[in-house]
Amino acid sequence: MTTDTTGTAARDGHPRPGGPADSPFIRACRRRPGPHTPVWFMRQAGRSLPEYREIRASVPMLESCRRPELVTEITLQPVRRHGVDAAILFSDIVVPVAAAGIDLDIVPGTGPVVAEPIRAAADVERIRLIGRDDVSYVDEAVRQLVVELGDTPLIGFAGAPFTLASYLVEGGPSRTHAKTKALMYGDPELWHALCGRLAEVTLAFLRVQIEAGVSAVQLFDSWAGALSEADYRRYVLPHSTSVLSGLADAGVPRIHFGVGTAELLGAMGEAGADVVGVDWRTPLDVATHRIGPDRAVQGNLDPTVLLAPWPVVEAEVRRILAQGQAAPGHVFNLGHGVLPETDPDVLTRVVALVHEVSSRRADQG
Repeated sequence: MTTDTTGTAARDGHPRPGGPADSPFIRACRRRPGPHTPVWFMRQAGRSLPEYREIRASVPMLESCRRPELVTEITLQPVRRHGVDAAILFSDIVVPVAAAGIDLDIVPGTGPVVAEPIRAAADVERIRLIGRDDVSYVDEAVRQLVVELGDTPLIGFAGAPFTLASYLVEGGPSRTHAKTKALMYGDPELWHALCGRLAEVTLAFLRVQIEAGVSAVQLFDSWAGALSEADYRRYVLPHSTSVLSGLADAGVPRIHFGVGTAELLGAMGEAGADVVGVDWRTPLDVATHRIGPDRAVQGNLDPTVLLAPWPVVEAEVRRILAQGQAAPGHVFNLGHGVLPETDPDVLTRVVALVHEVSSRRADQG
């Protein structure tokens, strides 16, 4: 068994005393009581922070993800500024597929753009399996961060097979996912081969992060909400399950998140997550009923609310905390990522408010 001195879950599944494994964030993921509701924000390390914009001014996105010293600094920025209960590794969901041999770039203002979109079985064969050496910069950054963060948990992440497949088939971002669905419906064999290969890449990428010391992982299926539940179960669920169930022995909580997934929440929980992320469209008490009592929830303040006057923000935060009490565990977050125009001071105030309101409830309970 690997000796674990960081406080993360040990490889035998038993947590060490103190450290990240006993943090409010991990306790909530495990559906255990804690001193307050933990809070972190998707895209908390990003364009809303002036210190991030400064450090990224002359460095392309993919390059910044491959420089451990930059990854470490950017990941730490929101922890220092906001006092959030968890850090999330600064990276991008296309990093592992680029490491797997796909020619792509992250174009400012557009997103990932693929040079040769997937069209045939031969294209799937171009996606090679990856190991630690292919993403050694991620391994190095995680190890640095675990030391720097101390008792604060670090969340690793990856894109889910469906969302990665959509980028690779469309050639870039898409509002309709028309080419993706055309392949999915028209050539199911090729579709499942593609998603199966991406599931292997994703699982390997997450295992690198876990072995390096992350305390939890999040699987982003950002575009899954474009599907019906029937299609999700047929074309997506088996591959997300292979990733999440493949980490069942890893000893860290698994979070599963998508956008527009109100009708998919039950199925997403079945994929093997310990925590299901909920976007802002579904109240947390309703989401908890759909997901079931065996999983915690994460969410779900509408990111645009942060642009409103503070009394509006405060009222919405209190509402979400109240609805989150219906869940066996609640991690406060946004329903999607922080918008670039968000005032960082508002995020700091939200963290303080969540801690204040939920710690008072914990004391009263």
